Amino acid sequence: MINRIRDIRKDRGMTLADLAGACDPPTTAQTLGRLETGMRNLSIKWMDRIAAALEVEPEMLVRSDKVDYPQIVAILGGDGPEALAKPRDALLPTDTGGKGPLMVLSVEAATGPYLPGDQIWLRQIAPEQASSAINRDVLVPKKAGRFAFGRLIDRQGSLVGLLPPGTGQKQEVVQDPPWIAVAEMLARGL
Repeated sequence: MINRIRDIRKDRGMTLADLAGACDPPTTAQTLGRLETGMRNLSIKWMDRIAAALEVEPEMLVRSDKVDYPQIVAILGGDGPEALAKPRDALLPTDTGGKGPLMVLSVEAATGPYLPGDQIWLRQIAPEQASSAINRDVLVPKKAGRFAFGRLIDRQGSLVGLLPPGTGQKQEVVQDPPWIAVAEMLARGL
């Protein structure tokens, strides 16, 4: 098994010291460095502590050495692509382990910025957290197994206002949605 702590930590923009301080109870950067490099055994207890600090599921910290995972080999900045000193694992939305389950909305017809074949990955949040999703695209369940999709533009009490992505469409209001799913990633084939 290969340990992915360094890749997930770097993807989060954290230093060893940041991660050490985020652990509960806090630990040292040196200890985490040894766990990352395999100089110290990664026990279940350590996996739980580190995963909680990184806000991922513990099983995301390890992967099989028999499977090739996509690698980040360069970063595209304002001056063009720059090679990384050492490639690292690319993390999928399922790996980043935000709070709430993931779901996917498949696009069949061009709508607003979305093209046929696109997949919109969304993370479910509670309606009380809607203010954190204002001006983001969301999927909201309606009565009778239907859904509303669009830019979250307003929330007043139990009402949620969405502006659909297509041109000329009117605002849609949903009352008492049991959850809201916020768009986190767009997967589009080239």
